[in-house]
Amino acid sequence: MKGIFPERFQTDAHNSNLYHYLIAVFIIALTTFLCSPLSNQQSYHIVSFILLFVVALLAVFMGIGPVLLASTFSAIVWNYFFIPPYHTFSIEKTEDKFMFGSFFIIALLNGVLTNRIRRQEMLVREREDQTKALFQLTGELSKARGIDNVLELAKPIFRKHFNTELFFILQDGNNKISDSGRFVDKHNPSNLDLNIVQWVFNSSKKAGKYTDSNSEAALTYYPLTGTRLNPGVVAFDVDISVYGNKEAFWRTYFTQISNALEREFLGEMALRAGILDESDKLYKTLFNLISHEFRIPIATIMGASDTLLTSQTSERNKEELYNEIFKASARLNHLIENLLNMSRLESGKISLHPDWCDINDLINKVYKNLKQELDQYNFIIIIPDELPLVKLDFGLMEQALYNILLNSCQYSPVGSEIRFEASYREGDLLLQISDNGPGFPEQALPKVFNKFFRVEDSKAGGLGLGLSIVKGIVESHKGMTTVENLDSRGAKFSIIIPSEVPDINELKLE
Repeated sequence: MKGIFPERFQTDAHNSNLYHYLIAVFIIALTTFLCSPLSNQQSYHIVSFILLFVVALLAVFMGIGPVLLASTFSAIVWNYFFIPPYHTFSIEKTEDKFMFGSFFIIALLNGVLTNRIRRQEMLVREREDQTKALFQLTGELSKARGIDNVLELAKPIFRKHFNTELFFILQDGNNKISDSGRFVDKHNPSNLDLNIVQWVFNSSKKAGKYTDSNSEAALTYYPLTGTRLNPGVVAFDVDISVYGNKEAFWRTYFTQISNALEREFLGEMALRAGILDESDKLYKTLFNLISHEFRIPIATIMGASDTLLTSQTSERNKEELYNEIFKASARLNHLIENLLNMSRLESGKISLHPDWCDINDLINKVYKNLKQELDQYNFIIIIPDELPLVKLDFGLMEQALYNILLNSCQYSPVGSEIRFEASYREGDLLLQISDNGPGFPEQALPKVFNKFFRVEDSKAGGLGLGLSIVKGIVESHKGMTTVENLDSRGAKFSIIIPSEVPDINELKLE
């Protein structure tokens, strides 16, 4: 297309309109009028220099057509009004004929060369602007993160330089063009032809308006090509003069965009592959962990049951076996409860049923469920008599406190102190559980509430879900959970939950 519409022709066709022709004639006529006092035998040569200067000025601001007209018209008026005999087109003197011919040639050359210099200057400025725009685009694209960010940067620059909108139709990540999905521009025009888009994407060739393929289309379609994958297709609608003049610019522009989009596509593919690989590893680890954790209590239940069924044993031994079965069942139930609670928390299906609760009732219920474990420790409960009722989901908070206390029992030396304290401060319920265990390594503190997190070289047992469930339950109450190491020894968990002070009338109604 660039050969069909030469640059010089396109520039002139754009600039040399009727208005410029009229302006050129008017300025030459005005100059002639102003020079009329010089119409004499001694001064008419000076008029030629003035007219040449005016033609040069016109060449700075106008296209080649008006400049040629001004050159010809100035030669005619100089001959008619200033060269003797006046008001005729005849020239008597040989030197005047030579001067007229020289004037005409110089005026034409002066106008044409000045216009060419101006045009070259405009091209240099335009190329400088284009180079600057491409340099700016390269810098911004190097900082872009994500496909959407690349598109946000690309569109304004195209709009600025081509005075039209650019529409992206990108592949879906599986090397296919789709008419719906994440990478389809919501503002695509109604005259977008998806059949042409598909052809351009598959063939990596341009099509549509001003091209050899589907030239009757309303838009021009260009492929976005990469070294390893093709990101998609762009569509736009520009004037023919812009198309012929700036094709090289937007080819470079599209190459920059293609490289940036390809980088983001490959980055997303690598990320998905990494996530799948990590998910597979996590699945295998979790499967092995769950299998191991479930096998222990199940083996205990089966062994104790088999002994009770197949052998004669004393009442005391039976009681011990029943106790082992109960403990193993409780452990198995706790594992299942943790898995179910984590699933509910992650799916967002956990729902609160808050009601006014007495913290004494709550901790007594937890103690009852953990009696066998807590009886091995010096368990201290500190609850002020003036502590008001608080609004909580009793069952969920019971599970949260159960998980923290069980964690303390598992890692604290038998016979050591485990302390539970409750207080109410400025609209917040504060629950604190401290123990005399080994505490946590400083680098592990930020990860304590992460799923499946276990401190290295820690005691075997558990899935690493208990404390993450505590965090989820507390956050569902719009509260927060923290953990810190004590100065002496052990760790302290703190739960802060906002709770209003109950009104006695409200309590009666409930």
